[in-house]
Amino acid sequence: MPALTTTSDGFLLHGEPFRILSGALHYFRVHPDLWADRLRKARLMGLNTVETYLPWNHHQPDPDGPLVLDGFLDLPRFLRLARDEGLRVLLRPGPFICAEWDGGGLPDWLTSDPDIRLRTSDPRFTGAVDRYLDLLLPALRPYMAAAGGPVIAVQVENEYGAYGDDSAYLKHLADAFRSRGVEELLFTCDQADPEHLATGTLPGVLAASTFGSRVEQSLGRLREHRSEGPLFCAEFWIGWFDHWGGPHHVRDAADAAADLDRLLSAGASVNIYMFHGGTNFGFANGANHKHAYTPTITSYDYDAALTECGDPGPKYHAFREVIARHAGVPDEPFPDPGPKLPPTDVKLAGRAPLLPLADTLAPPVHADDPVTMDELGQRTGYALYRTTLPTAGDGLLHFSGGVGDRAQVFVDGAPVGVLERERHDETLPVRVPRSGATLEVLVENLGGVNYGPRIGAPKGLLGPVSFSGAALRGWDCRPLPLDDVEGLPFVPADGSTVTVPAFHRGTFAVDTPADAFLALPGWTKGQAWVNGFHLGRYWNRGPQHTLYLPAPVLRPGANELVLLELHGTTVTRAQLTDTPDLGPENTW
Repeated sequence: MPALTTTSDGFLLHGEPFRILSGALHYFRVHPDLWADRLRKARLMGLNTVETYLPWNHHQPDPDGPLVLDGFLDLPRFLRLARDEGLRVLLRPGPFICAEWDGGGLPDWLTSDPDIRLRTSDPRFTGAVDRYLDLLLPALRPYMAAAGGPVIAVQVENEYGAYGDDSAYLKHLADAFRSRGVEELLFTCDQADPEHLATGTLPGVLAASTFGSRVEQSLGRLREHRSEGPLFCAEFWIGWFDHWGGPHHVRDAADAAADLDRLLSAGASVNIYMFHGGTNFGFANGANHKHAYTPTITSYDYDAALTECGDPGPKYHAFREVIARHAGVPDEPFPDPGPKLPPTDVKLAGRAPLLPLADTLAPPVHADDPVTMDELGQRTGYALYRTTLPTAGDGLLHFSGGVGDRAQVFVDGAPVGVLERERHDETLPVRVPRSGATLEVLVENLGGVNYGPRIGAPKGLLGPVSFSGAALRGWDCRPLPLDDVEGLPFVPADGSTVTVPAFHRGTFAVDTPADAFLALPGWTKGQAWVNGFHLGRYWNRGPQHTLYLPAPVLRPGANELVLLELHGTTVTRAQLTDTPDLGPENTW
């Protein structure tokens, strides 16, 4: 018998009544040295459980390679820390997770194949899932409740009712878990919509729902779908995520706490989404694409109970008061905000232009027409396309199919314009100074779509390119891996204005490492690294204007900051501050 079982109206854990009081905490969005701190704060708020997705694309970046289970992806370590803190765990392995994560967690080696029907019983898809589970589940078996571990339940898929109606696919997944030794409670979760619940649930599998308000109505719909069994809100939305160019979404703490109280007063179990959001470090952020493409920002603060840097926010205290009325909370002091680095200026005295370095970063692929980033094997980041323009004069560059997702265009090294998928751009007027001029197109992948039918949409240049109606042939298509920025050939900056993409390097001293926030006034758009750790993307269009710098990234003494600035800049300094700036707020 599994450790967690259901009754007509609730849960039993080892035969005793148990209410799930959970909070979402994605290990892959938090520096591993901070996992224990975040888990302790979850328990102190009154939670008895934490929930996490598993990002398949990061755990298995190569279909033929081993499973990655170290560093940020050391899930066994995270589970041990949760167990040591006395917390239970809900696992949500997907295969699709959404999560505002690049590609919704589906590997791009899978999504780039247009013939595979994703999230269906297509044997090419289920076969890939099965091979992943063959690697994953043996590594997790010691942490399952049946083996004395903290994992009490495992989710089957994720909000599938909003996507499809292939019940054979859902049954395949449930059988895949069971046949590989998962004895724990299985559950599905779908939005509180009758149609979603009808197509996203399975007989014999616990049905849970997701919502952020209208508690009575949402629970009522779940009860209409299942006349008995536990009421479980698997995602109680207390905040929201942000897109570049939009506002910073927040939710009033008192309003969220009142709905939490309504939910618990109804006898339901809950998973707060998010208890602690964390950060889309590196190139991990996803995107949405409904009417237009909208990429997600680097911060995943989510206006959660714990802020991006792990400090208790207004919701932390409000939720603790609510939980105390229903289940009790630990008789221990509130956690204090963590220490912050004193404000520090960083002078960036080294410079290395990007385009001339491209030849040293990776060999090109030669093709008559541009090939996509997927075809280049470049899963995230940037690609550079280069050819020549046969005639001089004014004309119109036409990019058939547009760009994925943002392209900067250069003629003989001079910037001439930008195209964006977000605006559906396909044409750009340019002046060509001479016949045989070099055309370069630097394309940025701003994040893979994580929800809906456009998952796996290609990146890079998406079709042939012409100038004044004449096709441009003979392209050098080059991936630009940015896995290691420490060996770049920096030279002293001469004080001149930079008009092209370039790396900038500076150093700063730290006495005692502490959390900080990188502010970049005067910079436009690019990437930031500290001591080789990729903080993520910055962009002056906002809403966020600082990047979170976790204390474990820093070291006593000298530290290095590297920026890849994609546009011209006249500034040579950055700032480390003790306060985040996530932009103007939009309360919902």
